[in-house]
Amino acid sequence: MSGLLALLDDVAGIAKVAAASVDDIAGQAAKAGAKAAGAVIDDAAVTPKYVHGFHASRELPIIWQIAKGSFKNKLLYLLPVGLLLANFAPWMIAPLLMLGGAYLCFEGAEKIYHALIPHDDPHVFPEDIEGDPAHLEQEKAAGAIKTDFILSAEIMTIALAAIPQSNIWMEAATLAVVGIGITVVVYGSVALIVKADDVGLFMAANGRLGPTRSLGRGIVRAMPGLMKALTIIGTAAMLWVGGSIVIHGMEELGFGWLGHHIHDAAVLVAGLVPDAYRGTVEWAATAAMDGVFGVALGMVLIPVASKLLVPLVQTLFGGKVEADSDPR
Repeated sequence: MSGLLALLDDVAGIAKVAAASVDDIAGQAAKAGAKAAGAVIDDAAVTPKYVHGFHASRELPIIWQIAKGSFKNKLLYLLPVGLLLANFAPWMIAPLLMLGGAYLCFEGAEKIYHALIPHDDPHVFPEDIEGDPAHLEQEKAAGAIKTDFILSAEIMTIALAAIPQSNIWMEAATLAVVGIGITVVVYGSVALIVKADDVGLFMAANGRLGPTRSLGRGIVRAMPGLMKALTIIGTAAMLWVGGSIVIHGMEELGFGWLGHHIHDAAVLVAGLVPDAYRGTVEWAATAAMDGVFGVALGMVLIPVASKLLVPLVQTLFGGKVEADSDPR
């Protein structure tokens, strides 16, 4: 009997440790996910365009296909690579973060450049207009999954950098929770955004009450503006997050003068408002200056990509590579 009681006591102790571990994983995952918020916003803002032009009945299946690819990107490829880097080559994390941040700056600046200067979209081909719908659906999903891989790499690296050092299993569990949670949030939000106009049309056509029909018509009218706002928010998030990542990476590599100047300027601006608002104003000023740096860096990278990197890739691998390297 005493042996059984001792066994039950051990089981209870293990359960307490497991519960504490679960709490730790959840807490660390929440903090790490918050650090990656900018890239998450960009992902959610961009993905809806991949279902544009398809029949409404195919929108959710396409989103689910992209979501499955995103799970695979994060859990099968990026999670093991991230853990290997964190435990055997941690010095590579900051440079890789900076590389990803620079890519976000490049994409954001390229969007601004193309918005200011009219241009033909090099990614619209005749077969995108007329062709086998199933084939086009597969192509769109594959392109979205490739883009997701880049953003997922950035999200997972940011999250990994925010996780406190612990054993590899705790880090793996936390990173897995971050990856699953972010994917569910992103593609769940995308599904809601994409189907909102259909819901609005249904309410406008079938609502029994006048306010219901009016709300449905309001949703339909609001969707184009919402999509445009999401594009702007996604671009701003890319530039802010990308600039911030590069600046912080410079600080870790011993080049902290820019980050220090931005911090001092943000504190100076925050000093101009009442104490209750200083924290918010300091954060906003820092984000704005990080974003300005992101725009400047991205504009510098546009000619570098089009005049140097694209010809280099053409030389090394052959074939034609579009000068506009934005996969979206």
